[in-house]
Amino acid sequence: MTTQHTELQYLPSDLKRELLPQHVAVIMDGNGRWAKRQGLPRIMGHKRGVDALKDLLRCCKDWGIKALTAYAFSTENWKRPQEEVEFLMSLFQRVLRQELREMVEENVQIQFVGNLQALPKSLQEEISRSMAETKDNQSIKFTVATNYGGRQEILQACRAIAQKVEEGLLKPDEISEQLFESHLYTAGIADPDLLIRTSGEMRLSNFLLWQMAYGEIYITDTLWPDFDRKEFHRALCAYQQRERRFGKV
Repeated sequence: MTTQHTELQYLPSDLKRELLPQHVAVIMDGNGRWAKRQGLPRIMGHKRGVDALKDLLRCCKDWGIKALTAYAFSTENWKRPQEEVEFLMSLFQRVLRQELREMVEENVQIQFVGNLQALPKSLQEEISRSMAETKDNQSIKFTVATNYGGRQEILQACRAIAQKVEEGLLKPDEISEQLFESHLYTAGIADPDLLIRTSGEMRLSNFLLWQMAYGEIYITDTLWPDFDRKEFHRALCAYQQRERRFGKV
């Protein structure tokens, strides 16, 4: 356990527990740039990024945040060099295999959202096993968005609903927000209260387009591998200064 982990293992006194976000989402941007600044290959940035994500998950659990969603691989990431994509797929599989026992012991429920059928079969098998073995865990819900795209998610929901209308199983005036949400990849998962994006980029990048309708967004210039508990503390302090009105005065 690192010194910083020990120092910030418990909720800092300047954070109010009742004002904590219940669900935090993260766009983990900057792994490649971090590696370049260190004079390392891009894959080393991804490895370091996994460590940052593991510590953030533990931090959320330590501080009483009930859900964490991480944007691990987008539908657009297939456009990256083949060598990097293949490394990421093998990294996901290796980390799942290595960390599953600890997630079970720490009562973490893990689930994956996205078009999982397009992933390598061996990775799909690891995903299915990890979800099955942690499905009853309750300390924190950890969602990994893999081969995920917000526009594609909305399109597939529209197609599924349209199919039911065509088959006479559903009337158009029966379509509600709740019904639409039940056809999203994230069905059953509460919308994020806070979205954190690292590396200073100010866009959603096709992530949780429906779910972020009223979520708060926090941008930091810090690159993802350097996003630690102190940075997370800053993000939560900023979040607790905001007034969430949800369209009301």
